[in-house]
Amino acid sequence: MISIQQLRKNFGRLQALKGIDVEFRSGKSYAMIGPNGSGKTTLIKSILGMVIPTSGEILVDGENIRHHWSYREKIGYMPQIGQFPDNMRIGQLLDMIRNIRQHPPAVDEELVEAFQLNAMLDKRMHTLSGGTRQKVSAALAFLFSPPVLFLDEPTSGLDPLSVEILKEKIVHEKERGKLIVITSHILSDLDELTTDVVYMHEGTVKYNNSLETLKEVTGEQKLGKAIANLMRSVSAQHPRIHKSHEKLNTIVL
Repeated sequence: MISIQQLRKNFGRLQALKGIDVEFRSGKSYAMIGPNGSGKTTLIKSILGMVIPTSGEILVDGENIRHHWSYREKIGYMPQIGQFPDNMRIGQLLDMIRNIRQHPPAVDEELVEAFQLNAMLDKRMHTLSGGTRQKVSAALAFLFSPPVLFLDEPTSGLDPLSVEILKEKIVHEKERGKLIVITSHILSDLDELTTDVVYMHEGTVKYNNSLETLKEVTGEQKLGKAIANLMRSVSAQHPRIHKSHEKLNTIVL
């Protein structure tokens, strides 16, 4: 479990995070949604230790992560755009990541095989298409079978078959009790893959509840339309102009 308590992050005068309180629990998959600049990336990078918060606490399995970096071995991270050394071959990259871990757990190469990366181990990273680089990023995120996964736009650039392969992998890992957090602008993907929604707006969490509850209170069956209602409710000066907004206001944080 990951617990975020009164997390704040300032970049000069800009308040990127304004006292975030949220919990991510094992066995659930969370859709983290919000407009550009809402603080999603800053929150994720704070959890990963890539950004140092101004104040507040981040607890992983009850332990404060400040000055304790070993917790990151529990996390698999798939960035939106993977940055790899241009001249490194796929095989070299996989070997390097394996060797970085001093006490690696069992290796999960299911995606390496499903994406047929073994057939292109000699290809250099700068020669790869965006979709193939995305496959490499996904394979690396799942490689050590981590209990926590952060996936940033995971299906972006993938062909339809690869999208389905990755979706099946995500669902399988969720069913195994792992904690998964996904950010994506392809809301149809999130509709299929997530159980809960965390909606951020201007550095604050405005909704943190189940996907089922969000659909119920908005009266919508698709996540995209439910989120549209949520965004209107959050931003409207007079949110009671729509019946679904009236119900939604009772659960917006």
